[in-house]
Amino acid sequence: MRLVLYGKESCHLCDEAEVVLRGLGIVAEYIDITSAAGLLESYGIRIPVLKRLDTGTELGWPFDADGVTRFLTKK
Repeated sequence: MRLVLYGKESCHLCDEAEVVLRGLGIVAEYIDITSAAGLLESYGIRIPVLKRLDTGTELGWPFDADGVTRFLTKK
């Protein structure tokens, strides 16, 4: 399953989200929302957001290890 973590530089919540994912051994592609205007519009006030590319579903912050596990096991 491919995952994307949307965030931006100097975002302490994004750093915390990455710690949660690393703690679970999960690797997600990091996309900085400042790299495209559309991303900034869509995610500007919602980051960090974890997205499953297979389903398109998103998990917004705040989330913890249990929340991520539930999110990833949903079909």
